[in-house]
Amino acid sequence: MFPSAFFRFVALGLLLGFVWLSCTPTRKMTSPTRTPPAEAAEARLRRDIVQYALQLRGTAYRYAGKEPSTGFDCSGFTSYVLRQFNITVSPASSLQAREGAAVPLQQVQPGDIVVFGKNARNIQHVAMVVERRPEGIIVVHSTTTRGVVSENISTSTYWQPLILEARDVIRRR
Repeated sequence: MFPSAFFRFVALGLLLGFVWLSCTPTRKMTSPTRTPPAEAAEARLRRDIVQYALQLRGTAYRYAGKEPSTGFDCSGFTSYVLRQFNITVSPASSLQAREGAAVPLQQVQPGDIVVFGKNARNIQHVAMVVERRPEGIIVVHSTTTRGVVSENISTSTYWQPLILEARDVIRRR
């Protein structure tokens, strides 16, 4: 009699187990989305570069200036900031316009360089992307009249018509 009661107990346990499993909602198990380490490191680097650049707002403009103590011109500013992170670009805007890889304006990332001018043979200015928002591209740059400032170039009646392209000088390394 003992074995028969034991088998009934086991059978009842199995039956209840199957019933319980069939009543629990099924969930599709997905692993959390993870950013690959290299992408995360690049995103941190870009954030750090922009944060450093923004700290230089208020620095005076100086023609051919390449240091915060004496002032910056546009390309001196971008090359100085990037150099602090071991990224070397030319201190001339016409040369920065050819460095790195071209990036569609709709895909710019923090730290990318925006190139301004009448055409590719007449580069007039460069700026560093702070962020891309739905309302436009925010940059930090050294201007002749205001020194280092940040602003939305997409809504600027002065800067927007002069935008030629953007360059990724960070990922190229």
